[in-house]
Amino acid sequence: MIEGLSIICFAHDWGGDPTSKTHIMRLLAKRNRVLWVNSIGMRRPTASRADLRRILSKLHRGLTGCREVEQNLYVTNPLVLPLPGVAAADWLNAKLLAVSLRRLCRQHGLERPLLWTFLPTMNRLVGRLGERLVIYHCVDEYSAFSGVPRDALLRMERDLIRRAHLVLTSSEQLREERSSINLHTHFVSHGVDVEHFSRAMDPATVVPDELHGLPKPVIGFFGLLADWVDLSLIRWLACRRPHWSFVLVGKATTDLRLLQGLPNVRLLGQRSYSTLPGYCRGFDVGIIPFRMNELTVRANPLKLREYLAAGLPVVSTPLPEVSRYNGLVHLAAGERSFLAGIEAALRERSEAMARRRVDAMRAEGWGARVAEVSAIIEARLAAAS
Repeated sequence: MIEGLSIICFAHDWGGDPTSKTHIMRLLAKRNRVLWVNSIGMRRPTASRADLRRILSKLHRGLTGCREVEQNLYVTNPLVLPLPGVAAADWLNAKLLAVSLRRLCRQHGLERPLLWTFLPTMNRLVGRLGERLVIYHCVDEYSAFSGVPRDALLRMERDLIRRAHLVLTSSEQLREERSSINLHTHFVSHGVDVEHFSRAMDPATVVPDELHGLPKPVIGFFGLLADWVDLSLIRWLACRRPHWSFVLVGKATTDLRLLQGLPNVRLLGQRSYSTLPGYCRGFDVGIIPFRMNELTVRANPLKLREYLAAGLPVVSTPLPEVSRYNGLVHLAAGERSFLAGIEAALRERSEAMARRRVDAMRAEGWGARVAEVSAIIEARLAAAS
């Protein structure tokens, strides 16, 4: 693992459920100093109540300053104009951010940092922070998200890819597309917290009360309920198998009315990361019912490895990165195929098969992924010196 370095990381807001970004930076902070910059949005706000609450929250947190949340890991809340793609706002944001971050680097002893961004909008900061290396870590097709300024994001991302010393991607398709702009582009898959999710195999792990008494089998999903989740497919499955229980755990950012009122569908809302092994213990099958579109064919769902590390049989739409796990996962295109996949998965609930899934994930822990990334960075640093 790289060590003794300084890192400025641009990502989502610290404190939410752990993502790939959280796991990677948390491990790197054990041997390096990390300044985590909370989310600088890619979407322009609307007049909605949700966006107003988010703006007020940002303003409040922006006044709290920088704090050390874990040893060697500092979190700052920058105040920026939420107008990505507007030239004047981008220029001003970059200027203010550079001044603020250089000051924080001096205060917390970060010298010649790695500028490591998971956001495609940080192109204007390149060269302003005295960085020794610029890393763009692309984990999604950001321009395909709903509500973002697509053309502006594409323009900023292309500029960032050209100027980065290193580009990391979480899917092969993302790598293939970005390597045409930057030859120093590498595919590094997501990892998984095997120790955490394998607790689902432990009889002492408590199944949440809200799963008790549900008719079996329980077909489960956890994660963000966004517009890429195929609610029509879930509704079809629930109507065809009214004696099964369908449990969806996660924050919703899309309209769920299609599922509301179905007696065998439970919409539980967001639950803490710490409780997810208990939910997995209460599930009989884990599902990834994603639509196939521009966004998802480039995605690499974290929940795939988390389900498997919990010992669950998995049924998923045939996303390219999920298809790499054919043999551990049932791939299903279409409603009837998905139903058949769940029925097949229900026949694979033995403890021996569950152990096989967990064991398959042991080589894919976050420690192994950080070691892989570190080797790539060390090679690039040596070449640049």
